[in-house]
Amino acid sequence: MSRRTAAAVVAVLILAVTMGPIRAGAQQAQSEEIVRRAKNKIQPAYPELARKMKIAGTVKIEVVVAPNGTVKDARIVGGHPVLAGAALEAAKKWRFDPEARESSGVIDFKFEPR
Repeated sequence: MSRRTAAAVVAVLILAVTMGPIRAGAQQAQSEEIVRRAKNKIQPAYPELARKMKIAGTVKIEVVVAPNGTVKDARIVGGHPVLAGAALEAAKKWRFDPEARESSGVIDFKFEPR
């Protein structure tokens, strides 16, 4: 293992310890607040570093959905830091059915090494 790779692994492990436990779950909207049907669910790309390290887990992304069905805001609320960026980018691309008002909820993205 190169020095650069070792440094990256150490940095990821430090972040993983500070982020806390990962809860498993299916990839779906779970909050009772978000009752809209997702019309377009973008699957996150499995990060290459996570693939090399065989990292698995679930990332929770809280989304605010605008009345037109687009994701107005998204933030990471839990999960492994190596997986979180990919999940956040995917969640921002989801599209929901239009509704009269804004709504919010949590999407779980489950990652498994392949």
